[in-house]
Amino acid sequence: MDERALLRRMFDAAVKTAMPDIAVPANLPPPPRGRAIVVGAGKAAAAMARAVDANWPDDKPLSGLVVTRYGHGVGALRRIEVVEARHPIPDAAGQKAAARILEMVRGLSADDLVLCLISGGGSALLSLPAPGVSLEDKQAINSALLKSGAGIHEMNAVRKHLSAIKAGRLAAAAAPAEVVALIISDVPGDDPSVIASGPTTPDSSTLAEARAVLNRYGINAPPSVQKLLEDANAETPKPGDPAFARTTNRIIATPQASLEAAAKVAREAGYQPLILGDSIEGEASEVGRVMSGIARQVVIHDAPAPAPCALISGGETTVTIKGHGRGGRNVEFLLSLAVHLNGLERVYAIACDTDGVDGAEEIAGAIIAPDTLAHAEALGVNAKERLADNDGHGFFEALGDQVVTGPTLTNVNDFRAILVAAR
Repeated sequence: MDERALLRRMFDAAVKTAMPDIAVPANLPPPPRGRAIVVGAGKAAAAMARAVDANWPDDKPLSGLVVTRYGHGVGALRRIEVVEARHPIPDAAGQKAAARILEMVRGLSADDLVLCLISGGGSALLSLPAPGVSLEDKQAINSALLKSGAGIHEMNAVRKHLSAIKAGRLAAAAAPAEVVALIISDVPGDDPSVIASGPTTPDSSTLAEARAVLNRYGINAPPSVQKLLEDANAETPKPGDPAFARTTNRIIATPQASLEAAAKVAREAGYQPLILGDSIEGEASEVGRVMSGIARQVVIHDAPAPAPCALISGGETTVTIKGHGRGGRNVEFLLSLAVHLNGLERVYAIACDTDGVDGAEEIAGAIIAPDTLAHAEALGVNAKERLADNDGHGFFEALGDQVVTGPTLTNVNDFRAILVAAR
């Protein structure tokens, strides 16, 4: 059997299950008596808007604006404008689009509907700094958080309090209109308040927590940010706020569903699938080390399942940058896995971001096999040195083992699968 090809089929199945063309139509609300305004942000926003445009009744009015990552557009739509902006560091294009979106939803009536299309990446793409905070200051904080090793919940606690549109502020601005948010989850636990920093959900984090995150990771905030985080009037809308009385948040695609689709492919190929979790977090290199131990247990002891088996997981790891390499949490995980497996026979693995972009690289991820380290050594590439330098992308590029998909137009977080072949 071609294990590399099987791993790629599993990944492709995981992505296909989360495609907006499949997930959006079944979850569309009925047209309202008044206006229908579509807004949204995220790496899947353009594809989600396309699905809405194609399935909304032609005789019912529809207009709106969504913002997505550069290169993730789908061309011109009939009734919804698509704007592209920078991710993961916000830019002026995203700021301008966010301001327009906020203005679109103001002044609506109870007969109107705001349809929000939310997916991963929306935190950076829907970037409208709070009053008194400049885009440059917000960019600096975002960049520092990404390099710090902070978890997604920690980063969002800060991002939400620096935003004029996230943490429920978009839904609050739309009241008294009905707000329906269709959400593709890219976060552990599928919490809608975390995805894209929750523009349509109340926020349970506090100003004090945001300050604590910056202190914990030694991030020196600009004076404007420090002033905002000390201002009690800058607190975000909380659960129970009447502004959310007519807001519905629907998760329409999840990491777990994608893992189950991949498991089905593995099962059909004769591999027993074990889904280890859809919300595995931690340092990518440490997760790689732990997963190598589980794979070794299968090879030596046929536990927790006998070979052939597939160990499948999702979630979002982090990378604390210490070197000067090109990064990427999925390739960092894989490189660590390969180093700790040390050529263990019968073990193959893939790790990819389901949006097609691992870190800042237009590379989804990579694949390893039992001969990965030997192949690298023959090319004069030192795996341990590349791992210490956070250079997973450079390592797998040298070996020709990268997985390149281009923008997938969806995003349900990272996908990892380890195959242990039969003896």
